[in-house]
Formats: sequence, C-alpha cells, structure tokens
Amino acid sequence: MIASIRRFGLPAAVAAGWEIVARAAGMFYFPPPSVILARMYEMWFSGPPSRGFLTPEAASDLLPSLARLGTGWGMAAVVGIALGVVIGSLRVVSALLEPALHFARSMPPSALFPMFMLLFGIGTPLQVALIVFGVIWPILINTMEGVRSIDPGYLDTAAVLRLGLGHRLFRIVLPAALPKILAGLRLSISLALIMMVVSEMAGSTDGMGYRLREAEGSIDVAAMWSVITLLGVLGIVLNAAFVALERRHLAWRTHA
Repeated sequence: MIASIRRFGLPAAVAAGWEIVARAAGMFYFPPPSVILARMYEMWFSGPPSRGFLTPEAASDLLPSLARLGTGWGMAAVVGIALGVVIGSLRVVSALLEPALHFARSMPPSALFPMFMLLFGIGTPLQVALIVFGVIWPILINTMEGVRSIDPGYLDTAAVLRLGLGHRLFRIVLPAALPKILAGLRLSISLALIMMVVSEMAGSTDGMGYRLREAEGSIDVAAMWSVITLLGVLGIVLNAAFVALERRHLAWRTHA
C-alpha cells in the first residue's frame, strides 16, 4: 500500500498542481492535463469498438511508428548480439574491429541523416536504418562485456567435455552473458523510441514524429503535448516489460 502511494502519489500530485496552475494562469504552451488527455482521446482512441476504439489517425500515427520501432530494434538486437558474441569471444577480431566500432558509435545519428537519405531515400527504410544505427551500440557493447566476463572455468570445462560450438553458445555463453545483454536491450529500447521520433520528424509522411511536426507547424499545442504524453507512456510500458523480464531471469538464476 505504501509502495503504491509512493509510486503514484507524486505523479498524481504533480498532475493536480499542473492542472490548477495552468487553469489559473491560462498558459498557452502548458495546457492542463485534462485538456491534453481529452485531445489524446479525440485523436486516437475515440473510434468504434469494432476497431478497438482506434481512430483512423491512430492507424496512420501509432501503427507505422510501432512497426518501425519493432523492426529497427529487432534488427539491432539480432546484429548486436551476434557481433557482440563474436567480438567478445575472439581476441583477434576484437583487436581488428573494436577501434572502428568505438569510432562509429561516437558519431551522432542525426549527423549521418543526409548520407542515410542518399542510401535509402525517404520512407520507412530510412527510418529503420537510423533506428538500427542509433540503438545497436548498447546491445553490442553490453554483449561483448557479458561474454568477456564469463568465468573461464566454464569454457575450460566445455573444452574438456568437447562440447560443440552450438552447445557452448546456447548452454554456456548466452546464459552467462544474458544479464548484461538484457541491460543493453533495456537501454536500447528507450533509444529506439527517441530515434523513431527523430527519424519521422525529418523523413516521413506518417507516424508519431510526423504528427508532432505537423502539430508544431499548426501551433496545435494540445496535440503536441498529446504526442509527447503518449510517447512517455509507451516508454514506461516498454521499460516495465523489460524490468519484468529481468526479474524473471534473475529469479531463474537464483533457483538454478
């Protein structure tokens, strides 16, 4: 009970204070939360029950963004984990590739936008490519560190038992490195959300980022805050899902 009050009490108090101050001061750029929620409902969730209460705007705003987010993050996860295992396991490969990797991850994705536009054009491939480039680094680095932190005794035992590459990978390497891999995935999902919005603001005709840009251009402040609020809620939901996944994994390790 006390934990719930601590968790929800402060946000509720902040929202109530915001509501009171915004209505009393009549601040144009900070509308009351009730106005923001009403605009959010009107834009995306006032559709018929047969469509899951989603409006046509939800189909053009939410669904494309979620598809790009999931595709880009999924591709980054697969490539990042695979490269991280190889680089973390083989010193020769690490010596050759790590300097280039650290150089690449230091470049802001927004600075590479013109080059990506030349390569992929305007549209979903451009946005997915930017998401992949922006979020792959925490997955890759955490996987590398997770593989390097494996107790050498485990690998020595696998060598003595002459376990095949597949058995060593799926029975020893990935389970031992999984906590760090999960940490990288959890960090990357928030970066993917950021990259999704940035890429859609600059090179898209639909999606949440596009809607945010359109609301800014038409000075629809309530719509702007509605997009921002929905993105925040999405980030909280995704983070909570990863926290639950990590707790389940740690519980498995505890009982193993």
